[in-house]
Amino acid sequence: MTAQDPGQDPGQDGQQLRSPSLVHLAAAAIRRMILAGELAEGERLIEDRLTEQLGISRPPLREALRVLEQEGLIVTRPRRGSMVATLTDQDVFEILTLRTALERLAIELGVPVKAPARLEVAREALAEMERCADAEDRGSLVQAGYRFHSALIALAGHRRLEDAYASVQQQLLLCMARNLYAREHYYEDLHEHVARHRTLLELVEAGDPTAVLAELAVHGERSFSDLQSTPGSRAANDS
Repeated sequence: MTAQDPGQDPGQDGQQLRSPSLVHLAAAAIRRMILAGELAEGERLIEDRLTEQLGISRPPLREALRVLEQEGLIVTRPRRGSMVATLTDQDVFEILTLRTALERLAIELGVPVKAPARLEVAREALAEMERCADAEDRGSLVQAGYRFHSALIALAGHRRLEDAYASVQQQLLLCMARNLYAREHYYEDLHEHVARHRTLLELVEAGDPTAVLAELAVHGERSFSDLQSTPGSRAANDS
């Protein structure tokens, strides 16, 4: 996919100023590559390769990399350039335990759902997940999955809870990307991945918080870390 200069194609309604900039397009493309696993953890980002792949020059690419560095998806080191961020085992433990605690609190406070309109965001995110699975767009699927879970957090109507969840968004995205890769390779295809989320939403709609929490407990958010801790799993990953 090549990032196009928005000034060259204003679209049917001529709204040039509303088109995303080259920087945002490039950042979005690289973000999807990271979340799809096309750029691996710790992999160095080669500017010449990316400019050719995205069809852009170095200045917008470097600005896009700065955007992704601010998000925490990449890190830049003097004389070493930029590389995809790496999560340590302790990082993963802290992120996943925090996520579990926040989602549990959201379900305890928000189910049964008191404001049905809040469910629409989750339904829209699930529909987007289905479209991404059809297109085998793994990077966008991870982002839609985050929006789905963020919508569940919002069911509680608790602003500080939502802020706490949003504060680890990029780290959660990295964990979710690793999890999608593990589950697709060892447990399920992309449509089965979406089906698990559909089941979770149906339980939320049914209004039984105990059933929702039970489903979350086996939702599979730790599959990739479980595989890493299983003897022989590294060999399986390398085969």
